[in-house]
Amino acid sequence: MNTLSKRAWLLTGGIVAILGGCVLILWLLRSGAKSSGAYTACLYQDGSLLQAIPLGQVTETYRFTVNADDGGYNIIEVSPGGIAIAEADCPDQICVLQGRITDSLLPITCLPHRLVIELKPDNSDASPDAVVY
Repeated sequence: MNTLSKRAWLLTGGIVAILGGCVLILWLLRSGAKSSGAYTACLYQDGSLLQAIPLGQVTETYRFTVNADDGGYNIIEVSPGGIAIAEADCPDQICVLQGRITDSLLPITCLPHRLVIELKPDNSDASPDAVVY
């Protein structure tokens, strides 16, 4: 093997090792965040907090209704470890079709009724998802 070929193999091996390490770190961080467990469901309407529900304390599934200013409604279903909009009278039904959420990756949003359901981790030492300057 000539020197150029050895350098190419070393460079390729180094890049693969760095990428593998990054994937391992991300996997460990993600599994650590999921194993920490409990979330608090925060329900916002028109930007103001309506209710905060600690999902780790929920033992039985229950439902309640959130009424909108335009006369519409959303029926929220809270179950152990998750939350969903079970029924709504909005025309597109996107909030209902999104289903039950159990992590903080994507909130449930009902645009016609200006309702947002967001899950936040219960542990106060959790690091932010991103940093913005």
